[in-house]
Amino acid sequence: MKKPTRVNHPPPVQVPTDNHPLVAPIYQTVKFEFESLEDTERFLRGERPGFFYSRAANPTTRQLELLLAELQGRADCLVTASGIGAIAQTLLGLTKQGDHILCFVETYNPSRYLIRRVLGRFGVRHTMLSIEDLTGIEQTLAAQKTRLVFFESPTNPVTKIADLGAITRLARAAGALSVLDNTFAGLHQHGGYEIDLYLHSLTKYASGAGDVMGGAVIGRAELIRALRNDFGALGGILDPHAAFLIQRGLRTYFLRYRAQCVSALRIAEYLAAHPAVERVHYPGLTSHPQHALAAAQMQDFGSIVSFDLRGGSAAARRCADRLELFALTASLGSAESLIVTAQMMGGRELSAEQQRQSAISEGTVRLSIGLEDCDDLLADLAQALDAAS
Repeated sequence: MKKPTRVNHPPPVQVPTDNHPLVAPIYQTVKFEFESLEDTERFLRGERPGFFYSRAANPTTRQLELLLAELQGRADCLVTASGIGAIAQTLLGLTKQGDHILCFVETYNPSRYLIRRVLGRFGVRHTMLSIEDLTGIEQTLAAQKTRLVFFESPTNPVTKIADLGAITRLARAAGALSVLDNTFAGLHQHGGYEIDLYLHSLTKYASGAGDVMGGAVIGRAELIRALRNDFGALGGILDPHAAFLIQRGLRTYFLRYRAQCVSALRIAEYLAAHPAVERVHYPGLTSHPQHALAAAQMQDFGSIVSFDLRGGSAAARRCADRLELFALTASLGSAESLIVTAQMMGGRELSAEQQRQSAISEGTVRLSIGLEDCDDLLADLAQALDAAS
């Protein structure tokens, strides 16, 4: 074999079957081959296992899918290049012209855009309520055939808690699928409810380092199987190297999540007692209007602490600009603490009544608590709130 040929066909290295790597290798390849055309054809007919093209499946991404499904307590999973990619491809895969979606004001802004604008262009209708309006949910589902109920819990950014038992019961009775964006709660929570599909941004808690993007949809085997061809055709798949980094991050997922929750509760309690703060939104506080529901549904209350400053927008701006340890940027769930203000969170397309229902005021600030020493974070907040006052 001449050298120009050899560099494209390097010598194979076979790992003995009884010699296992502790960390699975990254299958950084687009293509796989079988030893014969007959085996290739058998695979394409679904008569034998294997891999062929990484847009459809890859061993590295598949290992991540199986792990995520187990963490959420479901049978199967599909991973995507971003969290909003998982949402978009799921919505496209589940709906058609004439279908109806029930969604909510308290929803991630890009998700609202997908439902209202993108799907709306293709004739998918929607009704948008408040997540607290159980009567409205029941009436809407009774009044018109609904394909799916799309919601979050806790909600972004003011951590309202959806009544998972009531919503899933109403959806199931109406023949609608329940689709939960479970990103804020995390992969280990809400698995005990009859939710059909869970969506996650793996960019957040799963990765934990803020250096890789990914998304996942998790559910029953038959639902994931029905979505798999659409996901492959849409092409928003997760790269194997990104899948490896996310799986590496998952090794510390529980340690990180629970440490962040401990700090988040301390910070929420501090903010609740501060004179510059009008209201704190954190489900771990007994003062949260849905604390009892959160305690019944969740093992941990999360790392997101939102609060409303008495001084409104001006105070929020002063607070954000004075903070030194909280990065002024989007996302959540990573090792560093983050802050966003109401002006960064969108929602301008909502009516005045919908904005009221969302509970986001001009002085609302959302914190994502990281892994810094909590005393340092409290000291930073103290000096920033003094400036805000």
